[in-house]
Amino acid sequence: MPPSLRPLLPALLCAGLAHAEPMKLADYLALSGPAPTLTLAYGKAPSQYAELFRPSGPGPFPVAVLVHGGCWTRQYGGIVQLRNLAGALQGHGIAVWNVEYRRVDEAGGGYPGTYQDLNAALDLLGAQATAQQLDLRRMVAIGHSAGGQLVQWLAGRSRIAASSPLFQSAIVPVSQIISLGGLADLRREQALIKSSCERDLVDLTGLPSAQRPDVFADTNAAELIPNGSHTTLITGELDTVSPPRVAHDYAARARAAGDRAEVIILPGASHYDEVAAGSPSFRLILPAILRALALDEADSLPKRNRID
Repeated sequence: MPPSLRPLLPALLCAGLAHAEPMKLADYLALSGPAPTLTLAYGKAPSQYAELFRPSGPGPFPVAVLVHGGCWTRQYGGIVQLRNLAGALQGHGIAVWNVEYRRVDEAGGGYPGTYQDLNAALDLLGAQATAQQLDLRRMVAIGHSAGGQLVQWLAGRSRIAASSPLFQSAIVPVSQIISLGGLADLRREQALIKSSCERDLVDLTGLPSAQRPDVFADTNAAELIPNGSHTTLITGELDTVSPPRVAHDYAARARAAGDRAEVIILPGASHYDEVAAGSPSFRLILPAILRALALDEADSLPKRNRID
């Protein structure tokens, strides 16, 4: 936990953060939120689109890019559940770009399609920034579970070799990353990903070839550091899909490489509390998002809660 949050912990615990009933998968699947302001396609496939949640009033607005999890498959929900978090952030004056993408069990998903979808979704965000009054200089990418892997990968795209199908010469840079129960280190966490998601890594990395002998070189976020990013890894104390050890291990590796990384453990929380705006865990997650966007907490309060 960063020093700035340590003084808050006793009050948060007394408020019931550690004693709330941890969410289960069924609770997560029941999550929903408001309808987006706008839905825009970045490709022709049904899953190639993003939802914009634009705050009311004039911009420019800071931006949170949301990337859902679900073990990279369609089985465990995704973009609909993250509307819960999107609506909460919209209420705090933050524009949200909620990204859908082709998953490994969809035509064109997996390697390289899933990663190319993230590239295209960020390109579309860049193209819409002026018209939608979005301030991309104040941007954070937030991913949950498998989405944590994808946003951590986004931070390192500039290090991908030109010979890779995932290479782009011009990218929308993302240097502030929040990974919620992320499974980002594909190489070192193969066994965990297999046990948690029943996922063979070949779906995410593709097969080796003479031109690409190391399948982790362009897919594994941990191979693309240092990249100048600041990663906040937030994990529930009771998360069994991506346990706290995973966050600590990745943060240590990132810091050793020269990047900034910190870990926040959510007391009494599961893998699913991490993305629920109604969960007590949100009291620790929201300040981390505001810090990543260089926002003052009082300035980001919904208008109904402000005392001017």
